[in-house]
Amino acid sequence: MYTRALAIYERHLGPTHPDMASSLNNLALLYNSQGKFSEAEPLYKRALSIYERILGSEHPHTQHIRQGYASLLRNIGCNEEALALEMNSKGHK
Repeated sequence: MYTRALAIYERHLGPTHPDMASSLNNLALLYNSQGKFSEAEPLYKRALSIYERILGSEHPHTQHIRQGYASLLRNIGCNEEALALEMNSKGHK
């Protein structure tokens, strides 16, 4: 049901609207909490891409999604990639 609502939202707002990023992140969080990691990962990537392009990499919304994505990566055992994302979200280079 949520995926259907997301598709409708995307048709009305467009695929790169900031509200789309928020909705994508919400669905990714749900999937991550349910252990549906393969479904969550592309949603995190897409949401992160939208916010980085529109808000920039230092914006709190962008950092929030980056941290959620890092959590997913830790859940699937990609600890080095997760650490790199976490360092990036804290402003480390």
